[in-house]
Amino acid sequence: MANIPTDLSYSTDHEWLRLDGDRATVGITDHAQRQLGDIVYVELPKEGERFEAGEPFGSVESVKAVSEVYLPVGGTVLEANAALADSPELINDDPYGDGWLLVIRVTGSADALLSAEGYEDYIQQEE
Repeated sequence: MANIPTDLSYSTDHEWLRLDGDRATVGITDHAQRQLGDIVYVELPKEGERFEAGEPFGSVESVKAVSEVYLPVGGTVLEANAALADSPELINDDPYGDGWLLVIRVTGSADALLSAEGYEDYIQQEE
């Protein structure tokens, strides 16, 4: 059973969003990191880059595959998690904590995202 915190919003691309006013932290879900396996490299955008909702902003490389990651809402990058350059396994160890990917200034709406319950239903249908 995947760990799905109830205080976050989720995309069908398996990213999570922790909204705090007009700022949000973004990462990949526990389910996604389990599917990928051991993560060995992460490519993230630079501060100031802008992305639309659903647009790829980087990639996560595991021993199995390289997967693009998509921004769940439109926004401007305020910070990328520099710790992942040396320790990409933080995503496997703590996907909702130290393994976060970006902090963004939100320019779009998060209304289309799923609740924890909705995301759990989604991944059960996927399997």
